[in-house]
Amino acid sequence: MTILVTGGAGFIGGNFVLDWLAAHDETIVNLDALTYAGNLETLQSIQHDARHAFVHGSIGDHELVEKLLAQHQPRAVINFAAESHVDRSIHGPADFIQTNIVGTFNLLESVRAYWSGLDSERKQAFRFLHVSTDEVYGTLSPEDPPFAETNRYEPNSPYSASKAASDHLVRAWHHTYGLPVLTTNCSNNYGPYHFPEKLIPLVILNALAGKPLPIYGDGQQVRDWLYVKDHCSAIRRVLEAGKLGETYNVGGWNEKANLEVVKTICAILDELKPRADGASYAAQITFVQDRPGHDRRYAIDARKLERELGWKPAETFDTGIRKTVEWYLANQQWVDNVASGHYRDWVDQHYGQPA
Repeated sequence: MTILVTGGAGFIGGNFVLDWLAAHDETIVNLDALTYAGNLETLQSIQHDARHAFVHGSIGDHELVEKLLAQHQPRAVINFAAESHVDRSIHGPADFIQTNIVGTFNLLESVRAYWSGLDSERKQAFRFLHVSTDEVYGTLSPEDPPFAETNRYEPNSPYSASKAASDHLVRAWHHTYGLPVLTTNCSNNYGPYHFPEKLIPLVILNALAGKPLPIYGDGQQVRDWLYVKDHCSAIRRVLEAGKLGETYNVGGWNEKANLEVVKTICAILDELKPRADGASYAAQITFVQDRPGHDRRYAIDARKLERELGWKPAETFDTGIRKTVEWYLANQQWVDNVASGHYRDWVDQHYGQPA
């Protein structure tokens, strides 16, 4: 048996692939465009694993996707492929429209054609799982209850608007064509292999390099933090037992203000790798101008997933953030390779640009 994973060299997708192969013998075909945030360094430990077939390409490439589906006959497709950085979407929204909306449409059409040709037993067993974000719901005030699956969509950034559109396409392909879909909307992920542009890895690496730790505005923007390994276990559970056409919110039950997160990281670094001058890393905190349209609070109500499928996170924020800091301290080579121009040159030389 085989599953097709798109975006499986990115942060969440890469962790999913590694965790899946650690626990299953089932083969993964991994399709990734290897844009700036996708990298093969994350998958280095499985580069010679016969259960993992990496393919460089885009979900928008009809011919390639249809070829992979016909060749490998997957029982499921899990779609992680997305542009996902809010700041980048503000400065350059076109890539987000192309990948998250047009790309998802093209993928859905390729999968629909494949699924329609399956025999009745395999057709009934097939699943298309679409991985999305809590940002599609907009923002919350301090007194609002967390986002439930019934909240209406109110996206506030080009990124979240593009993901909202992709969610609507997935829903429509289920209701119009009968495609057996599942959707998950997750809160902010953190953990190993996180590209160092996002808050937590950026703070860890800037702290160690003696650079400022930039915090937008007053630092009181609240997020629900989800350890990436917990997210991966939730996706596996939804794939296994989720009800067709349903959406499941995945959260960590860890609402934290950005400033609190940064101070927690500083305290762990003070303990594990103290500054030479004896000062706290918190002295490097610098407040910078807030970004446009910055949502004030996200929070996920994950009770449906626990109630219906029996899932809940294994990590608290305290345990997860310590594991994350320890991982970055132990894997400086990964950081150096991912951030280096040499790595990007190597990708271009070996793979070129996907169609």
